[in-house]
Amino acid sequence: MKISLIAVGKLKEDYWKKAIADYEKRLKPFCDFEITEITEGKSLKEEAQNIKKKLKGCVIVFDIHGHMTTSEEFAEIFSLNMNRGVSAFSLVIGGSEGLDEELKKAADYRISFGKVTYPHRLMRVIAVEQIYRAMTIINNLTYHK
Repeated sequence: MKISLIAVGKLKEDYWKKAIADYEKRLKPFCDFEITEITEGKSLKEEAQNIKKKLKGCVIVFDIHGHMTTSEEFAEIFSLNMNRGVSAFSLVIGGSEGLDEELKKAADYRISFGKVTYPHRLMRVIAVEQIYRAMTIINNLTYHK
């Protein structure tokens, strides 16, 4: 299985990079994981065009107005789609201005991890941790509890 996290903007701070690297290492037994950074555009439409070029398989966008999702429900998204033969997942994090509305509407899933707003750099760490948590749930490993 291939999981791509597509994020607008460049991660500069070492502490975020180290946190993500830890989860990337943990994900190796479960999937082929990659992060693709998209340059901030002059508009959300321009960013959406660049994001669309990178999308493969099941598309999940993180959206504060999306379905409020538990870790178990997030894992179920992967599980259900894998059972249907889906082998690629693209997860999308917007920049400080969010994501283009048309891109959000075209996604297979619009999910939210709460009503609070997270800085998009921190959201990367949260997303990668939740991907790892989902893999442990699917594989009945003890990390989740």
